[in-house]
Amino acid sequence: MAEHTIPDAGRLSGWRKSSYSGNNADSCIEILDGYPSGVPVRDSKTPHSPMLVFPADSWSSFLAALKNGYFVT
Repeated sequence: MAEHTIPDAGRLSGWRKSSYSGNNADSCIEILDGYPSGVPVRDSKTPHSPMLVFPADSWSSFLAALKNGYFVT
């Protein structure tokens, strides 16, 4: 069974934020590329809090939906 959370996101390095996040480093989500069991996602305001790990195919589907305007109201 794949892990769905990691208790301390600060244990891992290599986090990156979206280029759409602007210059305010503490108001975005960050992801970690190359993690073996999925795509870890954390809140940049709380870098040592637990993070969620999404299956790579689910994350790709989510990004595609965003790019296609699915979540725009």
